[in-house]
Amino acid sequence: MTGSKQELYEYIDKADGPPIIAYWSEGEATGEYSPDTHTYDWHSHTRGQFWCIESGLVHVHTARGSWLLPPHRAGWMPAGEMHKVTVSGVMSGWGVFLAPDISHCLPDHPCVIGVSSLLRELVHRASSWTWNAQLDAQQERLMTVLLDEMRDATHEPLHLPMPLDRRLLRIAHAVLEQPHDNRSLEEWAIWAGLSPRSLSRLFRTETALSFAQWRQQARLSKGLEQLADGVPVASVADSLGYASTSAFIAMFRRSFGHPPARYFGQRVA
Repeated sequence: MTGSKQELYEYIDKADGPPIIAYWSEGEATGEYSPDTHTYDWHSHTRGQFWCIESGLVHVHTARGSWLLPPHRAGWMPAGEMHKVTVSGVMSGWGVFLAPDISHCLPDHPCVIGVSSLLRELVHRASSWTWNAQLDAQQERLMTVLLDEMRDATHEPLHLPMPLDRRLLRIAHAVLEQPHDNRSLEEWAIWAGLSPRSLSRLFRTETALSFAQWRQQARLSKGLEQLADGVPVASVADSLGYASTSAFIAMFRRSFGHPPARYFGQRVA
C-alpha cells in the first residue's frame, strides 16, 4: 500500500485498519529492516508477516528453533509469535502484513515457502493500493487469490528445531559453534554424559530428526549464511568439515535440488 514508512510502522501492530498492508522496494532495505542494523532483538507483531527477500539472507530465531530465508523464498511469521532476526548481506525485497481475521487459513507456525510468479505479482499489485481500511470488490478478489497462493505454496526444508534437554542443547550449541567438528554420535554422547542410545532416542523425540539429520541441517544453516556473505564454496565446505568441495555441493543439491550458485541465483518460476 502507498504511504510513508512511519504509517507502515503504525499500522503493522494494529489489528484493525486495512486487512492487508503490502510493501515493495527495489535495492533498499524493506519493511521493518534497515540497512545499518543486522540484528533485531526479540519482538512480535499483532499482524501475521509474510515477506520475501531479493538479496541477502535472513535468519529468524523463535522458541521452536530457527528458520533461514534465502533470496527468492518467502517467510511466514504468525501473529503474536516472538522472534529475533539476523540479517546477512544487503537486503531488499517485499512482503505483506495480514490482519489476524484473514490469516487463520495460514500455518500456525513460522515456515519458509517457495514463491510463484503469480504470488509475487499479486503482492506487487497490492503494494500500490492506498491506505484505505475498506477494500473495493476487485481488491477483495485479489486478496483472496493471494491468500490461496500463500496457503498452497510448497514448504522448504529450512527449519532447524532445537532440543529442550539441557544435555542435548549443549551438544546442539557446540555443533553450531564448531560445525566442522566431525565427532561421532558415540563421542558426542560421552562428551555430554549420555549413552549413545539415549542421545539418539532423545534427539529424535525432541526434534523429529536423527542426530545425523539435525547436524546436516545445522551445517546447511551455517553454509547458507556464509554463501550469502559471498564466501567461496570451497571455503564454506572446509569450514563445515566436508572432505571435499564436491561432497558439500552434492549434499547441498540433495537438500535443495540445485548447487549453491544456482540456488542463490534462482528466480521465481
